Order: sequence, then structure tokens, then C-alpha cells
Amino acid sequence: MVYGSPTSFCYLQERFCFHVLDGDKEYDLYMLHAGAHSARITFTNNCLNTVWPGTLTADQQPQLLNTGFELSSKAFKSVDAPPLWKDGFNLPISVATQGGSGDCRASSCPTNVTMACPTELQMKGSDGRVLACKSACTAFNKPNYCCTGTFNTPQTCPPTDYSRLFKQQCRQAYSYAYDDPDSTFTCSGRPDYLITFCP
Repeated sequence: MVYGSPTSFCYLQERFCFHVLDGDKEYDLYMLHAGAHSARITFTNNCLNTVWPGTLTADQQPQLLNTGFELSSKAFKSVDAPPLWKDGFNLPISVATQGGSGDCRASSCPTNVTMACPTELQMKGSDGRVLACKSACTAFNKPNYCCTGTFNTPQTCPPTDYSRLFKQQCRQAYSYAYDDPDSTFTCSGRPDYLITFCP
């Protein structure tokens, strides 16, 4: 992943990334982490502009068959992907499960987190507009922000001012490495997912 993600909804682990470009050429970042079984992910664009979701795998995972597509305003498209995933975002978004069993609740963040992004975390375009908001880990590469080294446990890596800022914007989002109690939902039984931009 190039930019990092300040917030995410967590549904287990592994990795797929979605990168979205809106009609004004602003970059918005999505990250999906994938595992071993097939799931259908349906993307719905409720934004006023067209968005272009694109997939990128990490950790040597195989690419999805459809690695990018145009999604017009009010349109939807489904793609098949392994079901164990996590997403990060900078556009207002909601994620809901379809089917499955266990803790299969919907999560949403109706806020555009780039609007609240601290200057030191901003990624700007050539025209000076904020395109994305990096995580503190990506921006500073320090163990206390990345929860690495001696900061690799929930006890030694508490929330930071940055993760708290993003948590205030998106209460259900996974804002740092050990944000599990509030933001990790385990939905089993091979659910499908509905991701809605600008819910």
C-alpha cells in the first residue's frame, strides 16, 4: 500500500487494496484483506461523482480477476474475492454483510476523513489539494505509531492523538493496531459484502 490508511473496518485479516479516484481526480484509498474462500463484494456508488475502484493485492496474494472498474453515480458492481478482508478508506463509506453468522453487523463512516486530516499526515496533489490522509505509522515510521518493537502489545501501544482523531470521525472504524474491542467483527459462514460509497 502506498499511502497508508488512517481508519478501517476490520473483518479478520490478509490483504487486498482498493484505490478509488473520484470525478475530480482525487485519490481515495480502500484496502481489502483477503483469505481463502470465495465471497461476493458489491460496490454501490451513492456519491454525486463517478468513482474508479481499483484492486491491488499485498503480501504476494493473487490479484482479483477484475482489478479496476468505473462506477458511475448511483451504479453498482459486484466482484468475487476471498471473504476474509479489511478495508481502509478516505471517502464516506458503509460496509454491510449479506448472509453469514456470528457478529455480522454493518459498519459505516459517513465522514470524509480527509477534511479532518492533520497537515503532517496529508498527502497533497500537485494542485495543493488533500488527496489522502496517511496513517501516523506511514507518515512517521515510528514504533509507537506502528505498534512495533517494544510497542507491540495492546498494553505498550495505546491510542495516539492521531488515532483518537480518526476514531472521533468514524466511531466504528479500526483506527490503530489494537483497536480490536470497538472495531473488529467476526462474521463467519461465508457472507457476501455490500460496500457503499457516500452512504
